[in-house]
Amino acid sequence: MKEHIYTIPVTGAFSEHTDKCPFCRLYEKLERDELDLILGASMMEPEIRRLTNEKGFCERHFGMLLTTKNRLGLGLILESHLEELKKDVKPGGAFARDIGAKSTGRIAELEQSCYICDRIEEKISKMFTTAAYLYDEEKDFRARFGEIKYFCLPHGRRWMSAAKEALSKDGYSALARALCDKNEKYLHSIKDDVSLFCKKFDYRFDDLPWGESKDSIERAARFLKGDRVKDQ
Repeated sequence: MKEHIYTIPVTGAFSEHTDKCPFCRLYEKLERDELDLILGASMMEPEIRRLTNEKGFCERHFGMLLTTKNRLGLGLILESHLEELKKDVKPGGAFARDIGAKSTGRIAELEQSCYICDRIEEKISKMFTTAAYLYDEEKDFRARFGEIKYFCLPHGRRWMSAAKEALSKDGYSALARALCDKNEKYLHSIKDDVSLFCKKFDYRFDDLPWGESKDSIERAARFLKGDRVKDQ
């Protein structure tokens, strides 16, 4: 497969920390990059400002922006966003049939939109497809895949959906079987660890070694929902 803008980060994510979902790692890097960009070089670009005015930010990314050191940058973004919002969030509105209809509609839109989420989605969706092609065509990439312990269920599902669209029937079937086998093995392992963790709260099992069960609750949550659960 010819190298392009998405192959390098994908192969990198599949090469490190084999005990972590590589797509979670990709998401985290994209998230950090977008947070840096929006408070840095992109902040004053007219088209970027138009989009942040229109979309705003989700609760998660607002929270992350509030923890950054660039308070002035965030203030300038919010000043522009709030000024634009004044046109829509008011009683009635120029084209509203009922008092408040336009305002509530605009608020509902903002509850479902986020500039940073959209930027990440645009890129990571292409990375799922790139990873499917790499698995199908590159022996070294399949070897890296083999060393990874698991893929979180949400990202595993999305990868399979992308592969089904991108690959031949045989190519998709090979990847689907390999991924399902890997995650089934991890599911049995993490379930056993969680069961042992629960047993250790029963005095009858005081002498039973903890094994790898002490962090099994956190690992199970990451398997089920992805690494972002740690930030909630």
